[in-house]
Amino acid sequence: MITQIVGKLIEKNPTNIVIDCQGIGYEINVSLHTFSQIKNEEHIKVYTHLHVKEDAHTLYGFMDKEEREVFRKLISVSGIGTSTARIMLSSLSPSQVIDAISSEDADTIQSVKGIGKKTAQRVIIDLKDKMDLSNDVKKIPNSNNTHKKEALSALETLGYNRKKSEKIVSKIIADEPSVTLENIIKTALKKL
Repeated sequence: MITQIVGKLIEKNPTNIVIDCQGIGYEINVSLHTFSQIKNEEHIKVYTHLHVKEDAHTLYGFMDKEEREVFRKLISVSGIGTSTARIMLSSLSPSQVIDAISSEDADTIQSVKGIGKKTAQRVIIDLKDKMDLSNDVKKIPNSNNTHKKEALSALETLGYNRKKSEKIVSKIIADEPSVTLENIIKTALKKL
């Protein structure tokens, strides 16, 4: 299995990149999350997952091992293929996916294009116990999970759209992990 590729970045698109590794160009599919982390640097290291089907060998690339681990867990769920997992990681960050699974937030998972209610519930049921959140991936501290839920509840009560609010609140928490509930709500109100 190809686990990583180090080489010269020769092409960068929102859905894929091409890395020249000793004269061989590898086309690697990426999520928007990974795409946003790739700087216009000459040399790059990408962690990969090789997906083998009878008619194709496809490489998926990630800037960090945590995102790759979340991707691998997602494709282990019946009904979630590589394309759906990539769309999921394009719509939500790996920490948002973990948070949604650990807090059994089917609405967040269902907000991803192509995932219905049953599939969202299956993801939660299948992965809640399989994900060793302390070892495999970075988990958001519990106080922020509580703050996030309370802030979203408050904003929803004030009449703001939940999906839009969730993106803003998640960004606020990601930018400043020790932020207080009051400051989350104040900052979110300024941005909404």
